[in-house]
Amino acid sequence: MVNTVRLTTGEAIVKFLTQQYIYVDGEETRFVEGVMNIFGHGNVLGMGEGLSKYQQELKIIQGKNEQGMAHTAIGFSKQRLRKKIFAVTSSVGPGSANVVTAAGTAAANHIPVLFLPGDTFATRQPDPVLQQIENPQSIGITTNDALKPLSRYFDCITRPEQIMSALIRAFEVMTNPQTAGPVTLALSQDVQGEAFDFPETFFEKRVHYVDRLEPSERAIELASNILKTAKKPLVIVGGGAKYSEAQKEIKQLIETHNIPMAETQAGKSTIEASHPLNLGGLGVTGNLAANIYAKEADVIVGIGTRYSDFTTSSKTAINFDTAKLINININRVDAYKLDATQVVGDAKVSVLKLKDALNDYQFDITDLVSDIKQQWSNERARLATVNINSDDFTPEIADQFDQAKMKQYVEALQTELPQTNALIEVNNTIAPDAIIVAAAGSLPGDLERLWETDAFNTYNMEYGYSTMGYEIAAAVGAKIAEPNKEVYALVGDGSFLMLHTELITALQYNCKINIILFDNSGFGCINNLQMGNGSESFCTEFTDYNGQPLNIDYQKVAEGYGAKSYKVNDTKSLATAIEQAKQETKSTLIDIKTLPKTMTDGYESFWNVGVSEHSDKPSIKEAFSQKAQTMKTAKHY
Repeated sequence: MVNTVRLTTGEAIVKFLTQQYIYVDGEETRFVEGVMNIFGHGNVLGMGEGLSKYQQELKIIQGKNEQGMAHTAIGFSKQRLRKKIFAVTSSVGPGSANVVTAAGTAAANHIPVLFLPGDTFATRQPDPVLQQIENPQSIGITTNDALKPLSRYFDCITRPEQIMSALIRAFEVMTNPQTAGPVTLALSQDVQGEAFDFPETFFEKRVHYVDRLEPSERAIELASNILKTAKKPLVIVGGGAKYSEAQKEIKQLIETHNIPMAETQAGKSTIEASHPLNLGGLGVTGNLAANIYAKEADVIVGIGTRYSDFTTSSKTAINFDTAKLINININRVDAYKLDATQVVGDAKVSVLKLKDALNDYQFDITDLVSDIKQQWSNERARLATVNINSDDFTPEIADQFDQAKMKQYVEALQTELPQTNALIEVNNTIAPDAIIVAAAGSLPGDLERLWETDAFNTYNMEYGYSTMGYEIAAAVGAKIAEPNKEVYALVGDGSFLMLHTELITALQYNCKINIILFDNSGFGCINNLQMGNGSESFCTEFTDYNGQPLNIDYQKVAEGYGAKSYKVNDTKSLATAIEQAKQETKSTLIDIKTLPKTMTDGYESFWNVGVSEHSDKPSIKEAFSQKAQTMKTAKHY
């Protein structure tokens, strides 16, 4: 006879979460760290009551915005290299709709998160319930259906016993490197409180074993033979390499055979920036060295990258007429991209096998790599000391932004500080093992180009979805994951205004984060895109009814929340503020007033964007013509 225990569905779910473990490389750890929550009428009496009984087993953290707390969960899992997760529970209607953006963020970045949103009544009594969407197509359609295309696995729980199969499937998806991503279990609010006699065995400790997938010998032999034909090989290190913790094996590969490497946004901080073979960021947000070399590379080995348009410069970064591609990826779909030779397998295992298959084969590219790295080093040094008052100063981007406009911003923001100067000063001043979190705007470009770190996994960049508002919430997650390290959210004023309320969560739970806010009074990145493609500045600057730039006092905003805050407008005061912030025990914000058009430009890169094909403006006609000419060289599959 099967022994059973009578529990509500809500409590049964929570009890199950406490017993899930993951086993990787001989190390077993609990998989679910905790649950982020905002309670409403659709989850407080079911999931809420269940969670209240397990406060010792799980970290239960109250969020301030559903999207924000979900981004906290993503930042946490990303920092823990997908070996741990937070679950997220929300109410019905607007509560669950608010996690849709975060679900897209998790899906694009292959980050596991368990979403547990409330749903309408399974009994359909009452009907319609508060916050229910009445779709005339089907009464069964609810807000949570918006999460279906964004979830790696989706289920709607309308009976208590359904969780037994649904939860096991959910954890298979989240612990599988090939399918890792968000899972949604929509929980009918009446079912959350229903009781059922669950088998006791369902709540026994369950270990999810992650065995490293070995590539076939055929694939390794083919890849090594192709690589041996190269004169100028290149390795591209993507996020999958970091999640696989293949840094040692990649260094062995490139050092043994003298192969230069470039990195994607997700792959940055896998291999130290100071490594003589590391050319740095590649593509639209890449630097001069990596982009120059990539155009000449004849065999390219992508390790754990999904080849976004930013990595490939919209398929123009590489000479596809002459270059051959080899893709090492745990995900077969990604391995097939760009019509490459596929090596389907775990990055760590596959790279080691490829290194051994090459035997003692060496590539003679040392002088070339050293030369282009020096070119970029010289340019980075220039960007650290830009002076807007020098005779040779011109804005880095969009020369339509004239000197009169620049003077207007100097007076309004009371600063002459370029963004590049400020960013490099931050890089030089924070601790070497500090973690930075960023996501959107012009900062990802500046960071992939300019940021240098020799500490593994200290660059938590969300650029799979480029989600404005990720930065501060995810920094809270990164701090929970690495409580003994300083964590910095690098955020533009546009992103800050999108979502910053999880700063309250950081203060509430004594989870110290440091916000470095670059304020140039506008959506600077999109203004650059707009003006750089022939348009006039329109609805991308933050100006008042008189056309004057807004000068928002973000220092006072943070002080109002209870954070320690600073306002700076030069590198000296910035360095002083960072040093003082290191001594604080509570969260800090540094409000840096920087000038627009003083970020980096796109060295040797191209981004395919929707320029108007027809216009009465000569500047737009010229932009479209230039785009069409460049697109002739792009690969179309």
